[in-house]
Amino acid sequence: MDHSFFTDRGHCTKSGSGLSVIAEISASVVQGSGLGPASNVVTAGDMQPCHDGNVIIKYADDTYLIVPAVNSDTSIGELWRIKDWADDNHLQLNATKSQKIIFQARGKCNKIVQLPLTCMGIEQVTQITALGVVINDHMTATDHVTAVLTSSTKLLYALRVLRAHGLSQQSLMDVFHATVESKIHYAAPVWSGFCTAGDPDRLNAFVHKCVKLSYRDKSASYIEDIFGDCDEQLFSRININSLHILQQYLPERSSLSYSLRLRRHNKTLIAKTSELNDRNFIIRNIYKDLY
Repeated sequence: MDHSFFTDRGHCTKSGSGLSVIAEISASVVQGSGLGPASNVVTAGDMQPCHDGNVIIKYADDTYLIVPAVNSDTSIGELWRIKDWADDNHLQLNATKSQKIIFQARGKCNKIVQLPLTCMGIEQVTQITALGVVINDHMTATDHVTAVLTSSTKLLYALRVLRAHGLSQQSLMDVFHATVESKIHYAAPVWSGFCTAGDPDRLNAFVHKCVKLSYRDKSASYIEDIFGDCDEQLFSRININSLHILQQYLPERSSLSYSLRLRRHNKTLIAKTSELNDRNFIIRNIYKDLY
């Protein structure tokens, strides 16, 4: 299914600097203040979509409007509603920092939905970066893998410089883990399931190169093992924390009088679809014990 995805990367303003400056704040909150996150949650609480089926996702100063293909004719109305909400709250919708992307399911010959003309001069793009993860219009992780490998390769040069200046081997491995490996681990349960056939090969080639350079040990030297560890760690945290935000997707299994094969969790199995079997983090982990 096609989706139109609008993002508004807003910004906060900082008033005044230094102790001698006194500035009256008539809108927004001083950037970096302790009350900033809580104030944003309260302020944005009433920003909701006006059509059933549309979804607004908010995180800090980022707002994502998701419009399914069947509601494509409502996209302009939703944008104007967000703009009106911003005006009512003494904020400004920055169209120059907003982007629109249309998702096309891979492997399907769906009819491309013709959306209304671009509203407010918002640019249509083929990829966006949402909280550090690159998402393209075909919903694959190829562009994100490219971005991770590009930045990680640059960091390898910095590690070579550190080695040339006499940094110890253990310290080099610590720096590698904190910089390069953390880039691969970041949000891996989210994007690893969307890798295409060639993406793991590129990542494996990079990981093996790092092992050869002695920046990491040989344990979990394949990207599939690294992804599996990331999935396991996140799923374990969700499973033991009843207040975790993802607990809503893991309903408890009802009591049964007969004996079943032991599992590592007591959650209800989720209905699987051909589209989400391997790409969805929850489905990958909740069915792991059955294979």
